[in-house]
Amino acid sequence: MASSPKILAYPHRHLLGIEGLSVGEISCILDKSDQYVAQNRRADKKVDLLHGRTIINLFFEDSTRTRTSFELAGKRLSADVINMSVGTSSVNKGETLIDTASTLNAMHPEVLVVRAGLSGAVQLLAEKVNCAVINAGDGSHEHPTQALLDALTIKRRRGTLQGLKIAICGDILHSRVARSNIYLLVTMGAQVRLVAPMTLIPSGAKNLGVKIFHNMKEGLNGCDIVMMLRLQNERMHGNFFPSIREYFHFFGLDYEKLSVAKPDALIMHPGPANRGVEIDSEVADDYSRSVIREQVEMGVAVRMACLDILSRNLQRELMEAKA
Repeated sequence: MASSPKILAYPHRHLLGIEGLSVGEISCILDKSDQYVAQNRRADKKVDLLHGRTIINLFFEDSTRTRTSFELAGKRLSADVINMSVGTSSVNKGETLIDTASTLNAMHPEVLVVRAGLSGAVQLLAEKVNCAVINAGDGSHEHPTQALLDALTIKRRRGTLQGLKIAICGDILHSRVARSNIYLLVTMGAQVRLVAPMTLIPSGAKNLGVKIFHNMKEGLNGCDIVMMLRLQNERMHGNFFPSIREYFHFFGLDYEKLSVAKPDALIMHPGPANRGVEIDSEVADDYSRSVIREQVEMGVAVRMACLDILSRNLQRELMEAKA
């Protein structure tokens, strides 16, 4: 089956991370996603593109936004969607993960969407199955579709990512969202700043093409985009800051800290937001500047695009193998 140039611009079977993707490959997904934004705003949102195809959402970690978004994306493409939630105790051993892959492989799905608490678990699954695999977040490693939806939100508001000053603020150390966004934004030509306490900046971060700040006003000065991150308490082992109150005082986003950014700077957050911890409620609800709701909308479009592209690529692979 012939594929359009936009599909061929992303030639991979899987989407396991943003690291290593080219400008063209990222742009391919964003362009296709933009088409699905328009589709999702129509009265009839469904298309028959994946009719008869099976998508399995396999979540080893709890999730509401991401799982629901992938489920909605699959159903709007008319796929058969199966949601599987697996207790984290089931993946304590590598053998269990491989057994899971073998079981799912026997169901012959076209796409497997995986969220796992262990970094690298999604990569391992992808090596053991015959279908396409999308990483819906693995440990502190990557969350590629979140970075893509963030990029789409910015691009639709600003027209480009090239040259924008973007501050990513908060728990950088434990955030797979931050990691994927850094890879994507740097690749697309944005000027990325990381703003966090020293204890929440990962070692080697300065080698990722970013500037690092430990003061919010210095980091936000002149920024076009302010992207806040939640504190990932579930991944913290030890004391990374004295108290929540002190953290908000120095690193929580409020209007005083935001005042040094550009007057029309956009406020972003991947959710769920901890109000009064990393962001003030008044700022989060300022819909003249906050695009948090738009991020949710863009998430469905991006995930539809990824399911579309990877399903086509898999179909092409299978047909070429038979030829």
